[in-house]
Amino acid sequence: MRVFVAGGTGVIGRSLVPQLVARGHQVTATTTSAGKLGLLERLGAEAVVMDGLDGAAVGETVAAARPDAIVNQMTGLSVAHAGKPDLRKPDRFFAITNRLRSEGTDHLLAAAEATGVSHVVAQGHASMNGVRAGGWVKTEEDPLEVVAEGTKAINHLEDVVVGAGGAVLRYGGFYGAGANDDQVKFVRKRMFPLVGGGTGHFSWVHVDDAASATVLALEQQVTGVFNIVDDEPAPVSEWLPHLAECAGAKPPRRVPAWLARLLAGEMMVGMMTEGRGFSNAKAKRELGWEPSYPSWRQGFKKELA
Repeated sequence: MRVFVAGGTGVIGRSLVPQLVARGHQVTATTTSAGKLGLLERLGAEAVVMDGLDGAAVGETVAAARPDAIVNQMTGLSVAHAGKPDLRKPDRFFAITNRLRSEGTDHLLAAAEATGVSHVVAQGHASMNGVRAGGWVKTEEDPLEVVAEGTKAINHLEDVVVGAGGAVLRYGGFYGAGANDDQVKFVRKRMFPLVGGGTGHFSWVHVDDAASATVLALEQQVTGVFNIVDDEPAPVSEWLPHLAECAGAKPPRRVPAWLARLLAGEMMVGMMTEGRGFSNAKAKRELGWEPSYPSWRQGFKKELA
């Protein structure tokens, strides 16, 4: 197929593009920076600069590429786009990403309709944002927890992409290939504490596994929502000390929830104490997907060896 990857130089894009090329697909991939065109070309794609928030530019770029399918991996989470991570002010930090997930998705779907593209796959999110009621592990049938404006943007993305006959892949927390380098730095400096009892659950996925699931979703032209996470959603009290050990760091400090709320804000406390993880049963059953790293336990150790 001719595949158009919007957001080719992000964490997933850098793994997805070469996997698509290796399977014989012709890839056009976008970046917002002319300085990254060479990277995309080295990965095997035809590289173009595109602003996902410029509807006319999106329409023209997609039309020129003449794709059979579109993948939306656009985010604005780098320091260049979002500044330093600040979960005390999530709406500010995620502002561009939220717009890309809403306005940017609408632009891509309009371009798909105008050019006769029948299948779109888009990036969703499923790490610790399952609704905070009931059990600790959620399926695709469960709603997402409302966390600032970000949930509205993701819900919009899911509604419009699935409504157009496409697929939304709710990726877990990324690691591998530099995906969580900043997090590991904080862990090594003992600046990533265990909040309260660390009861909040997270789901993880290696970036290469996330990319392989995306390839399957494209090739099978599936529709609907899929959780792309590993086999072991786990509480912070289990995975954070393991991450510290794999990173060669001392065990994380423990901080009471009330103090963490003052220092880091409500969003961080909610994630660390009440977060819900996700099940990958549907993706394994319907996509035939099997993660190379079934658990973060092996994955963290391999990546940080």
